Amino acid sequence: MAEGVKLFGALLSPFVYRVIWALKLKAIPYEFIEEDLNNKSPLLLKYNPVHKKIPVLLHGDKPVCESMIIVEYIDEMWPQNPLLPNDPYERALARFWVKFAEDKSPSVWRLFRAKGEELEKTRKETLEMLQNVEEHGLGEKKFFGGDSVGMADIAFGSVVYWLEVVEEVLGGGVIFEAHKFPRLHAWMKNFKQAPIIKENLPDRDWLVTFFKRRREAMAASA
Repeated sequence: MAEGVKLFGALLSPFVYRVIWALKLKAIPYEFIEEDLNNKSPLLLKYNPVHKKIPVLLHGDKPVCESMIIVEYIDEMWPQNPLLPNDPYERALARFWVKFAEDKSPSVWRLFRAKGEELEKTRKETLEMLQNVEEHGLGEKKFFGGDSVGMADIAFGSVVYWLEVVEEVLGGGVIFEAHKFPRLHAWMKNFKQAPIIKENLPDRDWLVTFFKRRREAMAASA
């Protein structure tokens, strides 16, 4: 069933890494097709004509779009190493936190572009998101679903890893402080040390350099 799996993406995207992690956790072989986001390929536009965005998973001749929808598709298509718990209530909880990540994480992406009052507002939104996860999301568990990386971890892992990059690019006050978010820090450490995740994390220094240059270019053109 894994025959003919292709992933259209770019290796600077947190959304693409969600799909990469899911495929790797399931041990699904795939072909990665790097997209130039300044010159999107005809195939990307063909397979995602509505949003024209990465990632796109192509399974045979069937395109699937939007990162967490792709992750759910992968989990349903290949049942080995399930990313959602068996218990219906636990599955509902996992889906709740996935949706929370989808709804609240845009504040992290806005941080990169914000300045002045907008930056402070976005910092507060990001802090509120982290505080909610710290207080209500993890409890004493190693991962959101227990002892192994699951769907909610994939959703939030991309958010927090890129938040750390954005913080370094921006300089100034740190949002994701260990003493404020001890559970989240312990969880992120566990997430980054999980073997499949550790082997498939983007190089942080490369990301920081890329986004620093991007921010400098934005400032120069403003």
